[in-house]
Amino acid sequence: MSDEVQPGHVRIRLDLSYDGTDFHGWAKQAGGRRTVQGEIEDALRTVTRSGGTTYELTVAGRTDAGVHARGQVAHVDLPREVWAEHSRKLLKRLAGRLPKDVRVWALREAPPGFDARFSAIWRRYAYRVTDNPGGVDPLLRNHVLWHDWPLDVDAMNEAAQRLLGEHDFAAYCKKREGATTIRTLQELSLVRGDDGIVTATVRADAFCHNMVRSLIGALLFVGDGHRPPDWPGKVLAAGVRDSAVHVVRPHGLTLEEVGYPADELLAERSRQARNKRSLPGAGCC
Repeated sequence: MSDEVQPGHVRIRLDLSYDGTDFHGWAKQAGGRRTVQGEIEDALRTVTRSGGTTYELTVAGRTDAGVHARGQVAHVDLPREVWAEHSRKLLKRLAGRLPKDVRVWALREAPPGFDARFSAIWRRYAYRVTDNPGGVDPLLRNHVLWHDWPLDVDAMNEAAQRLLGEHDFAAYCKKREGATTIRTLQELSLVRGDDGIVTATVRADAFCHNMVRSLIGALLFVGDGHRPPDWPGKVLAAGVRDSAVHVVRPHGLTLEEVGYPADELLAERSRQARNKRSLPGAGCC
């Protein structure tokens, strides 16, 4: 289990952010594609003078290509002597080595039982979209989606309320073999700012693949009048992918924050999160 630190090692928590525009997502990939994990691990290997040794990162939420992060969290297990030698200057050295579209803001020894992925109790994303007929502010073009129909935010919020709670979100997820699509959607709300940009806040205990971008795609169809407010809830209840639910483009999405319980609850949360969930009354087979 990744929450068990090997003897002679120390677990380090990293708080970081990145602009996902030029990354092929978080996770390392074959073929030399540029990823956030790859850049940070390369930088860490260089600044700690570790030669051919790569210290692998575990992340709270793997983001897809083009998705940004402001409050991403990861951990890495370092040999205790490496941490002792480099801890005081490691943050500044990483700043000098990392490319400008990824930053590590904090490095600290994690409390016992901490696992960046499994100890998390929620992840909060924001999706930003504008319906300005003139398009997107050029300075925000990599972070805001342009929707070329006027949006009724009240109708979108009405639809969003029907999706809250624990459900099987199979209709809004890209299915992965052996993985559950049961999630608890804790918050889904939309606000139009003074600048006209509509920001959707989406918070859940965890997300399955494409879940946020599919939910937003459904809500946009409600907001522009193509579907009634009860439609996203009906899609959820049907439990199958609906061809009318579009997975919106990734650049409007940002991982804003990851929440963790009190230190004494970290290990227990990690154990709970590893259990495959089922809805009440659901059979195992």
